[in-house]
Amino acid sequence: MNIQTAFYLPVILYFIATLCYLTYLAGKKEIIEKIGSYVLASACLVHLAATLFRYIEAGYTPITNLHESLSFFALCTAVFFLYLRKIYRIAGLGSIVLPVILVMVIWALTLPSPIKPLPPVLQSYWLPIHTGFAFIGDAIFLVGCLVSILYLLAERDIKRKKLHTIFGSFPSLETLDGINYRCMSYGFPFLTIGIITGSIWAQSAWGSSWSWDPKETWSLITWIVYAILIHNRLTMGWRGRKTAYLMILGFISVVVTFLGVNLFIGGLHSYI
Repeated sequence: MNIQTAFYLPVILYFIATLCYLTYLAGKKEIIEKIGSYVLASACLVHLAATLFRYIEAGYTPITNLHESLSFFALCTAVFFLYLRKIYRIAGLGSIVLPVILVMVIWALTLPSPIKPLPPVLQSYWLPIHTGFAFIGDAIFLVGCLVSILYLLAERDIKRKKLHTIFGSFPSLETLDGINYRCMSYGFPFLTIGIITGSIWAQSAWGSSWSWDPKETWSLITWIVYAILIHNRLTMGWRGRKTAYLMILGFISVVVTFLGVNLFIGGLHSYI
């Protein structure tokens, strides 16, 4: 089995899991959701195995280009969703999260994926540490963004007194807000550690811990958005819509940092 082929099986499993969750949303049969969760767990295990296979073949942590980054991002998101499922009754939420994961892994497969020698600056033990923390945090924030969008739509639905629409299949507003708080409180430390380790790495690689490179700048903007959100949540009691809007804004900044800088702006961190 070649490396590219190894990533097709998890894509198939993600697709089946997505169908299960969408079917659950239509019929609300618990057994379908349970099957979907088992298939999703299997997809994560196979996806992890494929990632390890690529690591062995490449000789470095495979988070160095857009193909590898999207794949790892999707894996982190899927694992975090499974973690949330253990804590909350969020069966309906899978019908929102799984399609996004599926799009990411399919997108990853369409991108160039040859294994190439790393640029000297990436040949560092900081690579898995910095990128690992950053992507785990981003994956948590992605789930928070999707939950926030769902919260705003469900709240609007309730205000319009449309109590029998599809939003009745999702968690309550209180549960969604609780998930949002968990996402921000988990994702922020990962983001913070990612930025700190990136600064340490930059010091050793370029002789400066901070150079206001576009990706560094947007990472700081992202950190400030989530810092404001957590501060206001803890000190001013922000809940509901305010939290949802800032979670969405924060993830827009994540997307600019992850994709916008590499694809359109460039800078020291552009390796795709």
